[in-house]
Amino acid sequence: MGDYTSYTIKDLPEDERPREKLYKYGSKVLSNSELLAIIIRTGNKEDTAIGISQRMLALNNKGLQFLAEAEIGDLTRIKGVGKCKAAQILAAIELGRRISKTVAKEKVKVNSPLHVANLVMEDMRYLKKEYFKIILLDTKNQVITINEISVGSLNASIVHPREVFKEAILKSSASIILVHNHPSGDPTPSREDINITNRIIEAGKIIGIDVLDHIVIGDGIYFSFKEENLI
Repeated sequence: MGDYTSYTIKDLPEDERPREKLYKYGSKVLSNSELLAIIIRTGNKEDTAIGISQRMLALNNKGLQFLAEAEIGDLTRIKGVGKCKAAQILAAIELGRRISKTVAKEKVKVNSPLHVANLVMEDMRYLKKEYFKIILLDTKNQVITINEISVGSLNASIVHPREVFKEAILKSSASIILVHNHPSGDPTPSREDINITNRIIEAGKIIGIDVLDHIVIGDGIYFSFKEENLI
C-alpha cells in the first residue's frame, strides 16, 4: 500500500476553502474548479470536491465547454460524481442559460459590435450547428427581440431575405443586426456568409430597414462586418 492519505476541504487553510473565499471576497475571485466544487459540495474518500472538479474540467481539454455540452451520463462516468452531483451541475448550467436569455430579452440599447457579441456569446458559442438569428432594434437601437431564422450551414436556400424581414416588418423594427455562429470556433466569414449578407442588405434598402451589422460568433471571439468595413 502507498502512503496516500485522504483529505477533505476542511483540511485546507480557511482562506483556501471555496465557500469561505466566496463569503469573504465574492464569487468573482473563485476559479472555475472552486465554483464547481461549491455546487457538488462533497468529495469522496479518495478526493476532495475541488479535486473532482479539476478532473472534470480537464476532460478532453474543453474545460467549461465540456459542462455546457454534457448530459447526465457524461458526468456520472467521472469517478466521484453520482446522479445527485450530476443533477446539481446540470441544474446550475441550465439556470445560467436561462438567466443569459432573460438578460438578452430585456430592453437593452446596442451601442457597439462588442455589446452585441456579449449579448449572444454564451448562448451561441458552444452550439454544434450553425444558427442564424436576427436582432430586431427600435429607433433608439434598443433590442425588441432576437429571432432564430435557420439552423444549418448558411446558404441562399435557407437564409432568404423574406424570412429575415418578415418578423422585422411585423414588429415595426427600424433596423436589424444579423448574427450567426461557427461551430469550428473560428468566426472568419466565408464567401457565402459575405454574399448572403450583401443580399440581405440590398433587400433591406428596398424595404426601408437598415442592416447595421453581421456578427459571426466563434469560441469566445467574434467577427463584425461593420468593424471590418464589410458593411
